[in-house]
Amino acid sequence: MNDASAAPAAPKRHFTPRRQRWLAALGVVVALILLLIALWDWNWFRGPVERAVEARTGREFHLGHLDVDLGRVTTIRGDDITLANADWSKTPRMAAMDRAEIDVRFWPLLVGKVQIPEIRLSKPDLLLETGTQDHPGNWVFKESGGDGTLPALGRLRITDGQLKFVDAAGKTDINVSVNSLPVKKADDAAPIAIEGKGRWQGNPFTLRGSTASPLELSQTEHPFRIDLRGSAGATKAHVRGTLTNPFQFRVFDLQMALSGQDMEDLYPLLGLAIPSTPPYQLDGRLQRENDVWRYLDFKGRAGDSDLAGDVEVDTAPERPLLHAELVSKRLDFDDLAGFVGAPPKTDAGETANAEQKAEAAKIKASGKVLPTKPYDLSKLRAMDAEVHWRAQRINAPSLPLDDMDATLSLHDGLLELHPLNFGVAGGDIRSNIRMDARKPQIATRLQAQIRGLHLGQLFPDAKLAQQAEGAIGGNVELSGTGNSIAQMLGSSDGTLGVAMGRGHIGNLIMELAGLDVTESVKFLITKDKQIPLRCAFADFGVRDGLMTSRSLAVDTTDTIILGEGTINLKDEKLDLLLKPRPKDRSILTFRSPLRIGGTFADPSFFPDLKALGVRGAIAVALGTIAPPAALLATIETGPGKDADCGGQYAR
Repeated sequence: MNDASAAPAAPKRHFTPRRQRWLAALGVVVALILLLIALWDWNWFRGPVERAVEARTGREFHLGHLDVDLGRVTTIRGDDITLANADWSKTPRMAAMDRAEIDVRFWPLLVGKVQIPEIRLSKPDLLLETGTQDHPGNWVFKESGGDGTLPALGRLRITDGQLKFVDAAGKTDINVSVNSLPVKKADDAAPIAIEGKGRWQGNPFTLRGSTASPLELSQTEHPFRIDLRGSAGATKAHVRGTLTNPFQFRVFDLQMALSGQDMEDLYPLLGLAIPSTPPYQLDGRLQRENDVWRYLDFKGRAGDSDLAGDVEVDTAPERPLLHAELVSKRLDFDDLAGFVGAPPKTDAGETANAEQKAEAAKIKASGKVLPTKPYDLSKLRAMDAEVHWRAQRINAPSLPLDDMDATLSLHDGLLELHPLNFGVAGGDIRSNIRMDARKPQIATRLQAQIRGLHLGQLFPDAKLAQQAEGAIGGNVELSGTGNSIAQMLGSSDGTLGVAMGRGHIGNLIMELAGLDVTESVKFLITKDKQIPLRCAFADFGVRDGLMTSRSLAVDTTDTIILGEGTINLKDEKLDLLLKPRPKDRSILTFRSPLRIGGTFADPSFFPDLKALGVRGAIAVALGTIAPPAALLATIETGPGKDADCGGQYAR
C-alpha cells in the first residue's frame, strides 16, 4: 500500500553545456582581473603620457616612474621627471624634479571636468632663460591647439625648489631657492618664500621675500600678491602689491621703494641715463601697461632735496622714451652738481656718497673750479627724454637763488634745456642751452638773459644789503665744443655783458672798494651815507675761452671805477685792473689801481705796487720833515669824471 502522506522527491538540477561555458568564462575573467590587479603596473602608461606632453610642448619629456592611487581623490605620482629645453638653448634641460604628486577628484572626471585640489613638488629645478628676438624665452612653447583653458587648481606645496633665471644679453644670472610657507588653514593656498642671489646687468644681485601660491598665476582675474626685496650693488628696491595676469607680465600695479647711493647707477640696471645724484630714497606706485612703465606719485629725497612727481618710460621705440614731471618744494642747489659733471658739496651737514667725497677732494687738490668730468656720450644717445622740473624754493647759502623752472628735451643725442629759468635776487635768469652730442665732441650753445636782479639781495651781509638798491640786467651768448663743462667754456666764443641803471649804494661799500681807510672807518662807526649810482656796466668779448673787457665801469656821484683786463676760462685765471677815480678829497686814501689776479679757486686782490711805491716814496720823503706832512701824499684831488651812462646801458 502506498503512503499517500510521503513528500515528493526534489528534482535534480542539471547545467546545460552552454551555462557551463558561461560560468567557466566568468571564472576566467575574475581570475584575470585578480591577476591584473596583482600584476598591474602604471608604468605601462609612461610612454603615452610622455608622448602627450611632447606633443603639447614640442619638448622631449621623460617620466622615470608612474604610480596612481585610486580613490574618490586619486593621486597621480611621478618620479624622476625631466623636460628638455628649447632647441636654441645651450643648456639641454629646462626642468627636473625628484617627485610630483597631483591629486585629482575622480567623480568630476566622469562629466569632463578636471579638478586638482593639490599639487606637491619635491626638489623641482627650473631654468628660465631669455633668447633672441625670434626666441623671446624658453617658457614659450609651441602652439598646442587647445582652447587655452586651464584646469581648476587648488594648492601647491613646494619643497627644496630651485629657480634659475638667465639673460645672457643682459648679463643677468639669478639663482633662487623656493619653498612653501606654512598656512593657517589646511585649505589655504600656501605662499612661497623666495631667497636668492646672482648678477643683474652684471652687478651682484640679491633677492628675498614671498609671493602668493604660484597656482594663483592661472587665475587671471585674481590679483597675484608679491612682497620682494632686491639689491644690486648699492641700489635697493622693495616691491609689494599685486600682479594681474602675471603669466604675461604685461599689466601690474605695485608699490616700489627705491634707494641707492647715486641715480647714475640705474643706467646699467634699467637702461635709464640719469645724471649723477647724491644718495636718494624714493617710494611710489610702479605700473606697467604693455611696453609702458610708470612710476607714479613717488616722493622722497635726493641728497638734501625733496623730490616728487611722475615718470613714464616707453620701451617700444628703438630708444626708450622717458617723460617726467618733477617737483621739489626745497631744492638744495649743490644737489644739481651732477648735471654739470661735478660732485655735490661734502661739507659737514651735506649729503654725498663715498665716491663723490673722494672726487670732491681730488678736485679741491687740483686747484680747479670748472668741472672736468666728461659726459658719457653713449648715455646721451641711449634714450630720449622729456622732463619738466619745478623747484619752489632753492637753498643756496652763497647764491641769492629763489626758485627754478626747467624743461629738458633729449632726442637722438641732442639735449636742450629750453628754458632753464632761475629766480635770482628778486629777478630771474632765463637761459636756453643746446648740447649736440651726435658727434665725438659735444657742441654747446648758451643763451641767457638776466633781468631785474636786485642789487641789495646780491649781498650776503644784511648790513651791506641795506645799503644797495638798483636793478641789474644783461645778456650772455656763448658757444663752445668739448665733452666737459671745462672744455666747453675753455673753447667758447661769444659775448657777456651786464649792466645796472640808476640806484644807490652805501658809501661804506664804495669806500671799502676804493680802500679809503678814513671814510671806511667813519661809516663803520657812524651812520652810512647813501650815494646815488648813475650806472654800472661790464662788457666782455669772448674768444677761444678768453674773456677780454671792452668796457667796464661803475659810476657814482662819489667815485668812478674804470676797469680793464681778461678772464681766462681755459686756465681759470684772473687778470683785471680796477682804477678808482674819487670825486672827493680824503686823507689816508691809498686809491691806487686795484689788481684782481690769481685763479678762480684762489683769487687775489692787491693794489698796484708801482703806484703805491711812488706815493710811498713821497710819503717817506715828506715824513723826514714832519710826520703830519707824510699824509699829504694820500690826498686825492678827485680827477674822476662821470662815466657815459647812455647807449645800450641806459635805464
